[in-house]
Amino acid sequence: MSPIRPGRATVTATSAAELGARTTELSLALVAGADELDPAAVALARRVVDKTAERSGLGGDHTIVALAGATGSGKSSLFNTLVGADVATIGARRPTTSRPTAAVWGDGDASQLLDWLGVSARHIVEACPGGEPDAKARRGRDVQLGSLDGLVLLDLPDFDSRVVDHRREAERVLELVDVFVWVTDPQKYADARLHDEFVRLLSQHDAVTLAVLNQADRLTPDGVRTIAEDLGALLVADGVRGAKVLATSTVTGQGIPALRQRIANSVAGHAASRQRLKADVVGAALRLRPGVADTEPDVGRVPRDELDLSLGRAAGVPIVLDAVARDYRREAFAHTGWLFARWTKGFAADPLRRLRLDRTGGRPPIHVDIDGADVRAVLGRSSIPAPSVSTASAVELATRSFVRQASEGLPARWTQAVEDAVDEGDGALGDSLDRAVIGTSLRARRPAWWFVVNLLQWVLGLVAVAGLVWYAVLWAFGLLQLPRPETPTVGILPLPLVLLVLGLLLGITLGVLSRWWARVGARHRRGVIAKRLAESVATVADQHVLAPVDEVLARHRETRVHLEAAAR
Repeated sequence: MSPIRPGRATVTATSAAELGARTTELSLALVAGADELDPAAVALARRVVDKTAERSGLGGDHTIVALAGATGSGKSSLFNTLVGADVATIGARRPTTSRPTAAVWGDGDASQLLDWLGVSARHIVEACPGGEPDAKARRGRDVQLGSLDGLVLLDLPDFDSRVVDHRREAERVLELVDVFVWVTDPQKYADARLHDEFVRLLSQHDAVTLAVLNQADRLTPDGVRTIAEDLGALLVADGVRGAKVLATSTVTGQGIPALRQRIANSVAGHAASRQRLKADVVGAALRLRPGVADTEPDVGRVPRDELDLSLGRAAGVPIVLDAVARDYRREAFAHTGWLFARWTKGFAADPLRRLRLDRTGGRPPIHVDIDGADVRAVLGRSSIPAPSVSTASAVELATRSFVRQASEGLPARWTQAVEDAVDEGDGALGDSLDRAVIGTSLRARRPAWWFVVNLLQWVLGLVAVAGLVWYAVLWAFGLLQLPRPETPTVGILPLPLVLLVLGLLLGITLGVLSRWWARVGARHRRGVIAKRLAESVATVADQHVLAPVDEVLARHRETRVHLEAAAR
């Protein structure tokens, strides 16, 4: 925890429930968006999650305090003074400390914890009568409040050691301990490695960090004050909030009781481990947070007209609509055309069947309601011509434009994830568009005027046939030289001629008018089918473009929410 005044804590304790909740949120953020976050930050966060689970699973009431510092800072001497025995090796040869050494206070078994730390050198601190260490440990004992039971004190290898393995061992253990005691001296208190490679990188753990200026006996009181203030300013620049430096000396005992008191405050309540783990979780979440935006675009608000239009062209919708209009005119002619010219319909190919969009097999078409399912929708492909190169390019441009707007404001990795999620080149989009066209009903109810005109055409046709038959009978009477029956007249014109002429002329006129009206109806039918096809194409766009984009944005939203919950 932050350097605190003896007897008074300044950091709110972290409960196990809070730590578990934050760890869960961080883990869920990794599940949702690990692939789109910074790999180094993700690896760190996963280590934090694993470490939190392992440390919480060890149980016990031990608090791990590590003395870390540069070569010659006197941390091993400080370790021995706190322990009350010469446990750590002290000497002029550098580096002296090559592996961590542990001292354990109290009766609790710390073996499992030390095995997890990978520390084999262990010393059990024997309490003297009255519960205090021996005279060496009581040096300068003007203030000693609280118990050290449950303390596991570590003397780490020098982090600036010339031996790489020593530095790596110090870094490894520092990731696992609960409280850091940074030990420096008047010569190396501004060391770049101390501040750049350790203190600044671990500044998010300031809640569990103590700063010690050792070997204060080498300075005058004014010198101690000046260097302590300078070191405090450096720690603030490193991001350690509320940094306060404690001056100590193992020679005179200066500051030893105060240091022991602060360590005792850290041990009290056994919350330092949770505080450290919380700081790790928060730090990992904050490091991941720049990898997500503050908000996500709403796919439903992104303009999609150009996307739907280009997909419609790629699906052959204009070709299908032309075929629908021709089919309507063809069917209208079959029902409303001149009765004696309808036989010519057989010379015109069915435009829908040519595109394999009409599977009625030569039987009379089954007419369905507009909202019904078309019986032509079967498995298979149509014969609609493949989209041209320009049409395919238009689809790609429209898709990229939509994706660009849908991912606006997202970090680069998330933008790339949105682009990768959209299906463009494996043929599935084209197949889905073709199936959408096949599955769309292209027919509707026959217009009522077809039945009326058809009835009139039959009446006019029968009238013309009656006139013609009448004339044929009169011609037969004349050929057989039989007396002709009297023929009614209309004015000066015989009735059979009137029937024939009126039947033919009115039938042809009605057929011409019906042909013109069929063009109007074809445009209306084209509009109805265009709406159906637009809905079908929009459904394909939803499945292959909008849904994948929305899925990525949903993962981005989940990642952001979980990271904010972990770091709040």
